[in-house]
Amino acid sequence: MPTAKAAALRDLPDASLLERLVEEKDTLLKLRFRLVTGQLDNHAEINRVRRDIARVNTEIRARQIAAAEGSR
Repeated sequence: MPTAKAAALRDLPDASLLERLVEEKDTLLKLRFRLVTGQLDNHAEINRVRRDIARVNTEIRARQIAAAEGSR
């Protein structure tokens, strides 16, 4: 999966964001298994996926904060 850009994530609906988060976490788990078994060639891939997870989490949290601000 290509690197997530913050602007592209802002356009996704909530359900897609949560789905993307689950997919990225699954990808990270598989990469970690491949790392331990010695089958991972590109170690930078782990960092890329971790950053994508952080981007998705940041957008989810920003929406939660915006929703809380709107309900005041």
